[in-house]
Amino acid sequence: MAELTVDMTYGTALFEAATEQGKTEQIKEEAQTVLDIMDAEPDLKAFVNYPAISAEEKKKTLRNIFEGKICDELMNFLYVLIDKRRMGQLSRIIRVYDDLLNHEEGVAYGTVYSAVPLDEKRLAEIEEETSKLLKENIKLTNEVDPSIMAGIKVLAEGKVIDASFRKRLDEMASQMNLS
Repeated sequence: MAELTVDMTYGTALFEAATEQGKTEQIKEEAQTVLDIMDAEPDLKAFVNYPAISAEEKKKTLRNIFEGKICDELMNFLYVLIDKRRMGQLSRIIRVYDDLLNHEEGVAYGTVYSAVPLDEKRLAEIEEETSKLLKENIKLTNEVDPSIMAGIKVLAEGKVIDASFRKRLDEMASQMNLS
């Protein structure tokens, strides 16, 4: 629970600073780049999280890697995370930032599960139907789940819309007391 509070506090602070500077999209993209590099380089991630290495050494390393590639606001934010020993929570903090930005832009994201991959046209239709149903602008990604058998299952904004054949079978089994 404390980690969620930390993530929310830092994510909100970054969002407010980015909004104030008019750099919300820039920071979103640059933060994703930082996360991608950290994920691709586990030694770097371990380095910035290792408690025996001084904050100054960590900052110097990040400056060498990211100077000129990310804005000063994001670089300074990374320095604050280093000073407060919060770099291990960077991905969750950025997720909070992204959620705040999406909410500000009126966009919500979700996933549509299907037995086979959906083409772009069908995905757009499902996004439109889901947006109307949830009264929000929903953007969906498609994931294949063969256990669905047929139909779809949508997860968006903490809600589940299950129109899968598997769900119908489970309901029938439950009604027949076979489950």
